Amino acid sequence: MALLQISEPGQAPDPHQRRIAVGIDLGTTHSLVAAVRNGVAECLPDAQGRVILPSVVRYLQEGREIGHAAREQQIHDPGNTIASVKRLMGRALADIPQPDKLPYALTDGGQAGASNAQGMVRIRTIAGDKSPVEVSAEILATLRQRAEDTFDSDLHGAVITVPAYFDDAQRQATKDAAQLAGLNVLRLINEPTAAAIAYGLDNASEGIYAVYDLGGGTFDISILRLSQGVFEVIATGGDSALGGDDYDQALAELMLAQTGLRADTPEDRAYLLAEARAAKEALSDDDIVTAEIELSSGSADLSLNREQFEACTAALTTRTLAAVRKALRDAKLRVEDVKGVVMVGGSTRMPVIQRVVGELFGTAPLTNLNPDEVVALGAAIQANQLAGNNPAGDLLLLDVIPLSLGIETMGGLVERIVPRNTTIPTAMAQDFTTYQDGQTALSLHVVQGERDLVADCRSLARFTLRGIPPMAAGAARIRVTFTVDADGLLSVSAKEQTSGVEASIQVKPSYGLGDDQIARMLQESFATAQQDMQARALAEARVEADRMLLATRSALAADADLLSPQERAAMDALMQTLASLRTSSEDAKAIDAATEALAKGTEAFAALRMNRGIQKALSGKNIEAV
Repeated sequence: MALLQISEPGQAPDPHQRRIAVGIDLGTTHSLVAAVRNGVAECLPDAQGRVILPSVVRYLQEGREIGHAAREQQIHDPGNTIASVKRLMGRALADIPQPDKLPYALTDGGQAGASNAQGMVRIRTIAGDKSPVEVSAEILATLRQRAEDTFDSDLHGAVITVPAYFDDAQRQATKDAAQLAGLNVLRLINEPTAAAIAYGLDNASEGIYAVYDLGGGTFDISILRLSQGVFEVIATGGDSALGGDDYDQALAELMLAQTGLRADTPEDRAYLLAEARAAKEALSDDDIVTAEIELSSGSADLSLNREQFEACTAALTTRTLAAVRKALRDAKLRVEDVKGVVMVGGSTRMPVIQRVVGELFGTAPLTNLNPDEVVALGAAIQANQLAGNNPAGDLLLLDVIPLSLGIETMGGLVERIVPRNTTIPTAMAQDFTTYQDGQTALSLHVVQGERDLVADCRSLARFTLRGIPPMAAGAARIRVTFTVDADGLLSVSAKEQTSGVEASIQVKPSYGLGDDQIARMLQESFATAQQDMQARALAEARVEADRMLLATRSALAADADLLSPQERAAMDALMQTLASLRTSSEDAKAIDAATEALAKGTEAFAALRMNRGIQKALSGKNIEAV
């Protein structure tokens, strides 16, 4: 008999032709993974049914804890429990505001004698210094494992979201982390764009929309035009150092001011931030909350109301509105032109945020999708299409770069080649010439930013074009081409038009990782992966042992009279061996062998039970009735 195969519209009937692709929201506070299943995007839960994974990693002397287990120890072991690492991605120590207020210690990632004296910041832990890329890779690997467990299959790839205002260094660091986690990155897309995809497809929205994204560590504002499946980002802006964490910090400082206490130790600071976060969340539902603060400098009770909280964080809220107005100016739009405002990020649950955004735009914000999940859902929809699972899909994504790209010219000035808010992917070129007679080489310094002086912009890369024929100053024509791919990552080439000599560079920002560093970290991750596989195999063996023991005990409780005393003794011995190994052994293979021995030892008993069941079913019936 042939089986009828049913497939989703536009998809192949053969399930093996479908590529498993996921969307990942790598967030400051928490992260999620989502996929399209049965035609619908949904967030994938862990074994306990939780879709949210706290973006927290705790390093131990041997091994580490990730997610909920790590967050539970944050107060007790703040120096080794890394939270909000996203704010450190692609950043040097000098870029981090008030690093002494963090519960864990930071160190400069630069290497003596290296061309990039200031590398990406590193974090001191009991397991050694860790880069933000390594910490993020732990979170991404956990989400990858969750997805592979859900589908019982390897992943084809992932779409990973980044804040719209992430610069090239931060995007490259995110891609490095994904590579370390064993993920094939199909594309990096901006978080607000991912949210718009989810809203656009769910609500069939058209027109101009603003996406207000206030997460745990970053704030983004994007202005998009939605039309018949085309998502065009008109302008983007925000602040990569502003988010819910800053609201927590402001409230923590208010608590100290009211109680007169001091947070002197890392444990104090971690505890105080946890209390502030709890109070902030409670004030979203209640007008007044009470808290009992216990620090090494003393303890006190205090009462906080919503008005006090909004006052102490008013400057932060105002900063978000200033970024919104700037994005509107960049898009050459008025507030009245915006049809709706999409709210993204857990921090948008604060009543003050929903109120001020509603007042600015003159319309109630859209909140009908879970603000924690909407970014991952949109990324999953994009991943499903990029994997080729929805060939009939009509989704076209037109994203933009957040900051201008250019090169340094004489006098330390910046010549912009790719302006900010240019739709990507894109390629733009500009001609330059030599400065001195007989000049045979040209040094190119690639920078990113909106300032006119190189000193005020971010350095991305340097390379040299050699072999230029000696000519009078100004005679050579050197075309410099900037190519930005769909991930927002950059490559630059330079070609002298007369001779044809050329040079190019794939921009790996100085705050990204070199190929040798990636190789080293991959080797380390492979070593850790072996430990992880062993731990996973042991856990699976113990679960299977429990299942076998429970089934056998249940069968004995019902039909033990079918066994002779010798058979029962043999079975009890097998059960005792398995129960002992399940508790005491760390060898998954030994537990599996004992489980298999018990399974074989109960085969004859299972046959006897089946015969008894058949006899009971047939008892009192004649053959014609059967």
